[in-house]
Amino acid sequence: MRAGHDVHSGHQGHDMHGGHGDHVGQFRRLFWINLLIAVPVVVTSPMFAMILGYEVPGWMRWVAPVLGTVMFVWGGRPFLTGAVAELRRRSPGMMLLIALAITVAFLASWGASLGILHHELEFWWELALLIVIMLLGHWIEMRSIAQTSSALDSLAALLPDEAERVEGDAVVTVAPGELRVGDVVVVRPGGSVPADGRVVDGRAEMDESMITGESRPVARGAGDSVTAGTVATDSGLRVEITATGDDTALAGIRRLVSDAQNSSSRAQRIADRAAALLFWFALGAAVVTALVWTLIGMPDETVVRTITVLVIACPHALGLAIPLVVSIATERAARGGVLVTDRLALEAMRTVDTVLFDKTGTLTKGEPVVAEVAASARVNEDDVLALAAAAEADSEHPLARAIVRAAAERGLSVPRATGFSSSPAVGVTASVEGASVRVGGPRLLEEIGASEVDAAEAWRADGAIILHVVRDGAVVGGLKLADEVRPESREAVDTLHRMGVQVVMITGDAEAVARSVGDELGIDRVFAQVRPEDKSDAVAALEAEGRTVAMVGDGVNDAPALARADVGIAIGAGTDVAIASAGVVLAGSDPRSVVSVIALSRRSYRKMQQNLWWAAGYNLLSVPLAAGVLAPVGFVLPMSVGAILMSLSTVVVALNAQLLRRMDLRPEVSVREV
Repeated sequence: MRAGHDVHSGHQGHDMHGGHGDHVGQFRRLFWINLLIAVPVVVTSPMFAMILGYEVPGWMRWVAPVLGTVMFVWGGRPFLTGAVAELRRRSPGMMLLIALAITVAFLASWGASLGILHHELEFWWELALLIVIMLLGHWIEMRSIAQTSSALDSLAALLPDEAERVEGDAVVTVAPGELRVGDVVVVRPGGSVPADGRVVDGRAEMDESMITGESRPVARGAGDSVTAGTVATDSGLRVEITATGDDTALAGIRRLVSDAQNSSSRAQRIADRAAALLFWFALGAAVVTALVWTLIGMPDETVVRTITVLVIACPHALGLAIPLVVSIATERAARGGVLVTDRLALEAMRTVDTVLFDKTGTLTKGEPVVAEVAASARVNEDDVLALAAAAEADSEHPLARAIVRAAAERGLSVPRATGFSSSPAVGVTASVEGASVRVGGPRLLEEIGASEVDAAEAWRADGAIILHVVRDGAVVGGLKLADEVRPESREAVDTLHRMGVQVVMITGDAEAVARSVGDELGIDRVFAQVRPEDKSDAVAALEAEGRTVAMVGDGVNDAPALARADVGIAIGAGTDVAIASAGVVLAGSDPRSVVSVIALSRRSYRKMQQNLWWAAGYNLLSVPLAAGVLAPVGFVLPMSVGAILMSLSTVVVALNAQLLRRMDLRPEVSVREV
């Protein structure tokens, strides 16, 4: 994603081996251990004792230097190594600013402890607090970006664990990795295709939704190609393998996801930009301070003022400004059914002006429902549906389950059927109350030489699935089945329009199906009959128009587009690969949650800005005062006062971030508040 995957943007210097979990664990341990060490350092620091008005016994004056050195070397190591990396890249940022402050404080404190420098330059307590606060900030940050799943591993999970290879007259169970081009495998009803191939025997309705996004099963027979990971829903097949390993379509999607992730732009956090500016400001202020006090002819004051400027510029509040907001925002989001897996996705969502919804499973439920029933003059609609449900009762086909469910929802009495049989791509046959009842599509009508019901033409214009019910050779009615639109989808689209966001829909379904759903929901633009590999191209096309795109999807076919978009949003009810390719995951299937994400992003960004202005503003004001800009009128900011104000600025930043907890991100609340 554009907004994701650069989890160390601005922080490459503290990159450590292992995953995000390793970072979280490392900073957690460093924080707690250094917090324990910091207590005696602060308590035995002569400067801190002077501020509170107590004396540190002589022998205890060496506790702060010794333990402070341990903290500098151990707790400060991530920041020091990060600063080196930033220097090598010639890109100063937060790490260099922190490293500058703790190094100057460390050296000055040792100088003061040894009597080489003025006693006012003893900063052991300030050094300890700075390291602890920065470790806390980085622990919060690492925890907020830790991800628990891998898109690429999830893709591999679609393949079956075993394949049944035909060897002569025998069928041998082998691992999919052992298959070779030319092998023939058996795919049983309900089983997954282990590798790309061509059907050599049998005919089945294939569920290809996880690959193509097409909501309805597709009939595949001898000579047709099938893709690894797709499922035979009703009948068995024999498939000749045509591609294995990296040559399969699934591997191709895997490469698309990987390429999109690796080629995504590296968005830099606003805190890093502020830190870079503050670094140059502090360095420039120190140089000017040294020059001015040297020209005045006060060498002792030159050292004190210059070091004070460098230490007082340390970013206590700046180091917590962003991590605290992100942590609280992600916690509030989770309570509203939104999981933020990438902090940069949260930041980028506020700039989104186009939301691209995948249709199946996102705006719709991704499963067929009986939308309408047509009956002949001899029977009523309930009779037609009851006969169809009786005939389909023993079938596991998705359309059959939809018919049985519709009859149950209407409270119909469904008679018992016997002699059930299924003919792939034709339909089912059963004996119901002494009559032969058949339910099927166009091939059934061709077989019996009958005409379709009058409503069929209008249904076809909507792109619906049409089944006919035949009793003793005569058509008694028809069923219109369609992918049901979620009741919340219209409200989500209308609210996004009020927010000034364009809504686009993309689907692998036919033009008529897509147009019907688009018109029903009031969607601005529709892309229909889009192949999996072309979905990411559609995202790129929108971005080429200058749009900032959020992609919302739930299937494997959406993964490349989710990774390619500025922000990827996965429906939590979808596949693991879609979830792992996204920066934001909706725990439920309510599309109104997209509104919640945008609202949260805009509010949290305002909090980030407020915190940064407060944190940086303090430095912009206190550094000149510490440098002695008001010395001609008799005022120089004491180091002790500056240190206290630094701690207060951290408290202000923390309290301001807490105001985010007032947000209610439940979808039904978010759409009302826009």
